[in-house]
Amino acid sequence: MTRKVGEINQRVIDLLDLDIEAGTPIFTGKSNIVHMQKNHAQDYKAYRKYIPAIIETPDYVGINPKDDSIEYVKIFEIDGNFVKVAVRVSDSGNFYARTIYARELDKLEKFIESGNMIKY
Repeated sequence: MTRKVGEINQRVIDLLDLDIEAGTPIFTGKSNIVHMQKNHAQDYKAYRKYIPAIIETPDYVGINPKDDSIEYVKIFEIDGNFVKVAVRVSDSGNFYARTIYARELDKLEKFIESGNMIKY
């Protein structure tokens, strides 16, 4: 049930100074989907179809200082939220979209001011 939802592109690698090869695939697996459905059910239902687009053309990217996940952010002007997709590397070395959730834009502004998010 693992499926590819995107790739880590050279621009993200350069912006975040990552030691990853361009074109590295990003997947979702059953445990990732279960996590998103359980912990962010409404956000997953509303935005799951956008996961590939968020990864391909984010508005902002960053590294989460708590777990080193790569964070892709897209602003959805329709509802005034930003949506974050967090991508983490597994023990096997594969990258997975681990979670997705929406937040208010003022929280994004704080991430940008703190330097945790960089304009894509």
